[in-house]
Order: sequence, then C-alpha cells, then structure tokens
Amino acid sequence: MAKVVELNIHPEPLDAFGMILPLTLGFIGAGQMAQALARGFVAAGLIDARRIVAADPVVAAVNAFCEAIPGAQAAAENRLVAERADLIVLAVKPQNAGAVMADLHGHLGREKLIVSILAGVKMKTLAAGLGADRLIRVMPNTPCLVGMSASAFSLSEGATPQDGELVANLMSAVGRAFAVDEKLLDAVTGLSGSGPAFAYVMIEALSDGGVRMGLPRDIATQLAAQTLKGSAEMVLATGEHPAALKDRVASPGGTTIAGLQALEGGGIRSALMAAVEAATRRAIELGA
Repeated sequence: MAKVVELNIHPEPLDAFGMILPLTLGFIGAGQMAQALARGFVAAGLIDARRIVAADPVVAAVNAFCEAIPGAQAAAENRLVAERADLIVLAVKPQNAGAVMADLHGHLGREKLIVSILAGVKMKTLAAGLGADRLIRVMPNTPCLVGMSASAFSLSEGATPQDGELVANLMSAVGRAFAVDEKLLDAVTGLSGSGPAFAYVMIEALSDGGVRMGLPRDIATQLAAQTLKGSAEMVLATGEHPAALKDRVASPGGTTIAGLQALEGGGIRSALMAAVEAATRRAIELGA
C-alpha cells in the first residue's frame, strides 16, 4: 500500500538526480493516464520519480500509481499537491472537474503552471473554476507509456511562451506533440485521444482473421500489431499519403486488392470516420 507522506520532496540540486527538469510534478487524479504520463516522463529521464506526487480520492488508484512509479509520493488531499508542486496536472475524470476546481480555487498562485488533460473542459471553465489563468490544455494518449504518444496542446492567454515550450518538451519526450487552437482539441480527443482503442480493435480483428486462417493466436497477434506499427512508421518516415503507400502494396489482381475490396464492402472507412466523429461529439458534450 502506498504511504501517504507529508511530501518531503528532495531538495538536492538538479545534477544529483541526472534530471532535465528541476521541478516538482504533481498529479491530481492518479488513474491510467496519469500513470502513463508519469512513467513516460521518468523513463525518458525528464524527472526523478521522487519529485512526483499524486492525490486521488480512490485509495486504490494512488496505491497503483505509486507501485507503477517507484519513489513517487502520495498526498492525502489535492491541496497538498497544489502547495508543493510547480507543475500541476489535472487528470481526473471530466465529470469530477467541478468538485476538484472548487477544492483548489484560491490555492493556486501565479507561480504554479496548471496543465489539464480533462477531455472537453474548456480553458475559460478551468480559469473560472480554479481562479487561475496560467493554464495549458493537453490531450495526450496512452502510448506515451512507450514513448509513442500522439498529443496536442493549447495555451491560455495567461500562459507564457516558456510554459508552452516546457509542455512541448515534456510531451515530445514521450511521442509527438502539436500546438493547436483550443477549438481543435475536441477533434484531437476524438482522433488520437480515443484512437488507440480503435487501433486495438483493428489489431484484434486482424489477429482473429489470422487465427481463422490457421495461425496460432500469439503469432497472429504479434504479426497484426507489428504490421500496424510498421505501416504507421512508413507514413511518418516517408511523409507520403497513405493512399500512395496502399497502392504500392496492392498489385493488380493480387491478394491485397481482394482484401481491400472486402474492407470497402464492410464499410471500414465510414466506420472509422464515424468513430472519430462520435468520440469528438462526446468530448464536446463533456465540456458543455
């Protein structure tokens, strides 16, 4: 069980830990995304785990967080995180945002940088609810855990260019990060925020197809996952349009074009577009 401590953050100088960032990082909300980000930052060598602190009303979540990030500290309440951390990540469920903002209102000085990963919760809502204006909204995704996140972020008027650079460096250390207008963050949520789940369904379905054709399950799953990984890397590395890369694989009268016809018959394009649209609309609803 994680020990709730009085946040005895180590004051040693930067090079004592070999860190890049001389700050204390706080998470309010210790769920899966908070864990993924914290583990990713530690794995990338950005911060020592002993400079990470988290609070969550669900004790099991804090315990899991501290077990996943050995050395991280647990706080008994949100305000302790706000008091001690230099950069505070709001990582609760959007439905709980109101209660958290009310709890923190008036306890966040200008020296604190607040980063929100709450889907759909707008900057103006955060500013009013927290009584703070040094804010950055980020929409990450869970592959940050393996250094392959696709994220986007947007700065409030109260955030400085240096704040934006800091967050860009953090997110770039665990994948690719893009600065966008806030109005586009709901679409980012629908595409890359929810996208890993869509990709997992595709991997599972391809694996099922391989099993149906006689492949052992473990081999089929690894082939499917590596195929999506390699194909994605081809798009990123070459900069070519996916359609052009697809056409190179599909030779006349061959196996691939037969498979593509089956996909088109099943409406795969329409289904994936609808999935992104549905997830985006839900993000908008959460922020309403």
